[in-house]
Amino acid sequence: MPSFRMALVVWLMVCTALPLGMAGSWVGTWATAAFPEPAAKDKLPLTGSTLRQVVRVSVGGDRVRLRLSNAFGITPLVVRDVRLAYLENEGHLRSGSTCPLTFNGRNETSIPPGAVMLSDPAHFELPALADIAITMRLIQVPETLTSHPGSRTTSYLMATADSDTFRPSEAARIVHWYFLSGLDVESERPAAAIVVLGDSITDGYGTTTDGNDRWTDVLARRLQDQGTGNRIAVLNQGIGGNRLLRDGLGPNILARFDRDVLTQSGARWVLVLAGINDIGTRLSARERGEPYASAGDIIHALSQIIVRAHAKGVIVIGGTLTPYAGAGFYWSEDGEADRQTVNQWIRRSGQFDAVVDFDAALRNPEDPIRLAPAFDSGDHLHPSLAGYAEMARLVDLRLFALTSDERH
Repeated sequence: MPSFRMALVVWLMVCTALPLGMAGSWVGTWATAAFPEPAAKDKLPLTGSTLRQVVRVSVGGDRVRLRLSNAFGITPLVVRDVRLAYLENEGHLRSGSTCPLTFNGRNETSIPPGAVMLSDPAHFELPALADIAITMRLIQVPETLTSHPGSRTTSYLMATADSDTFRPSEAARIVHWYFLSGLDVESERPAAAIVVLGDSITDGYGTTTDGNDRWTDVLARRLQDQGTGNRIAVLNQGIGGNRLLRDGLGPNILARFDRDVLTQSGARWVLVLAGINDIGTRLSARERGEPYASAGDIIHALSQIIVRAHAKGVIVIGGTLTPYAGAGFYWSEDGEADRQTVNQWIRRSGQFDAVVDFDAALRNPEDPIRLAPAFDSGDHLHPSLAGYAEMARLVDLRLFALTSDERH
């Protein structure tokens, strides 16, 4: 009997539901950008199944809330039995760490078309850089899914209506996130978030599945290593193939800016690295006789991001566009000229609050329009793992200082 009581006490310390109106300052510790996909595309039996997804958080805290999204559904999304737990390995949970989440006190919620739903806050001891498993039963799924196909993280799907009988070893494995928008944390000390907005270079193309070696992951670890990182979160809002001005793979950045940046809990900085897809897709646009973005168009779009962010008190950091010569499906002489024009504007216009010169750090000194061999993944467009690590190393952590009042 004493051991049972001890186990109950420990569980209550790990996970306790809190009143919805409880005051506090929230910050996003993990987020992903929403992407519309037809449910029939992957032919997955989502409705009636149990889905387990894994995320690595950036900062820690002792209270959490989950954000689920039906941004692109045209019918309600209904989920039940949503739970958090510490990941052990291969989709398995650490014993005794499961924390049920509720929505207005209930274990089921219906999310209207186009909406985001926050769970009730729950007490959950969340360490920085922890791998968290989010398990939910999918009761009703829209035909258009709100997902993130570039998760670089394994999810587990099993056709069972009972979360307690979920067996990761028997589940289908999918490198995808579905219906997740973000995980927020609250702690006694103030915190703030860096939102990184971009395309496949930010999304982590070429990184290791389940390896968490995107450049934003490395940046989050750097922030932790310097000691103040437990209070500064990193939110990756990259979408592979994304463009500033035109839809393609995902909504254009100007269209998703409010949802993916300004509504993020505790967002204080946005680091923008975008525009190379606007430049590179001119080759296919020409073949189809379609318009494409000029350097002036890209500069105007970046200026819009700056104005909109500043209006909400968000600090804007510009990232220069990295070299891409040799990417035959993308590179052109006039595209290269536009990249140089955009980069010069980013460096010299004075419109950004700060600049990170990724171009200067990753280019080949002997051939500056190309990535340095050590930083080239091989496609001459995306950085290698060493290149991503160099990007993270380049970011000056002094840009993310808290005020004197917040430090104490």
